Amino acid sequence: MPELPEVEVVRRGLVSWVRGRTITAVDVLDPRSVRRHTLGPEDFAGNLEGARVLDVVRRGKFLWLPLADPEAGDPDAPAAEKPAVALMAHLGMSGQLLMQDAGVPDEKHLKVRLRLSPAEGMPEQLRFVDQRIFGGLFLTSLIPTADGGPGGLAETPLPLIAAEAAHIARDPLDPYFSFDGFYRRLRARKTGLKRALLDQGLVSGIGNIYADEALWKARLHYARPTDTLRRAEAERVLDAAREVMTDALAAGGTSFDSLYVNVNGASGYFDRSLNAYGREGQECKRCAAAGLVSTLRRDQFMNRSSYSCPVCQPRPRNGRW
Repeated sequence: MPELPEVEVVRRGLVSWVRGRTITAVDVLDPRSVRRHTLGPEDFAGNLEGARVLDVVRRGKFLWLPLADPEAGDPDAPAAEKPAVALMAHLGMSGQLLMQDAGVPDEKHLKVRLRLSPAEGMPEQLRFVDQRIFGGLFLTSLIPTADGGPGGLAETPLPLIAAEAAHIARDPLDPYFSFDGFYRRLRARKTGLKRALLDQGLVSGIGNIYADEALWKARLHYARPTDTLRRAEAERVLDAAREVMTDALAAGGTSFDSLYVNVNGASGYFDRSLNAYGREGQECKRCAAAGLVSTLRRDQFMNRSSYSCPVCQPRPRNGRW
């Protein structure tokens, strides 16, 4: 499943192509991909046609496009515009948002097509392609953020958030992320460190791959009890998560699955730089550089896997698994 860096790659690609353009027509080719829009495909299409895309916003792994009527004004105008509705995109396991010219043949698993107003040198269509049909598109309300800050990363941040994303915390790349608030809530939990990092109500956007990479970089075991974590250790693992995800962004994301691509259809390359995830039985790069012999291990974890080094990430006493 795409994690924060993959969704941010998509956001950055989309915003340069769709911001300020009007949705002129909508083709729902598979109603299953708009099933979360409870009023049905016709209502979905009818409410989108004529709407103008103001921005592309991301919080954690949630992505949405605030919408306005075509007459609502310049998207670069100062905050006079307060959109009430957004198009929510849930990528699921295999969802892709692709910008394509009208002459490009339909993809085999094309589910929804948005036709956009003309813009010089830009593709005419935004296509939602989804092989496994776990993702989808739907319209949602925008509501004020609880802390008064921007809803998420955006070109023109507004203190509004998609209703379906209001329950999740800010992510480590968000300038409004509060370490003090994170650490206070982290210490109050009686759980293992990786479970806490995967809790979207505590910190959003860190999935299984990047949790393992951040823990390896921070030299902390995934079962370390959160209520014993010192402030410096919490800072270390959060800094590691930021560093890992920033590096992944620079590489275009991690692509173990050919179904993850950016808006131009290109895959990322960060999987070539992984230090822990997926490397069971291989040497620990850090230990090898220090002249130590250690091979990475894989443990079952929450119906998934956790990868760690038994030497530089020792198992804690009284670990919480």
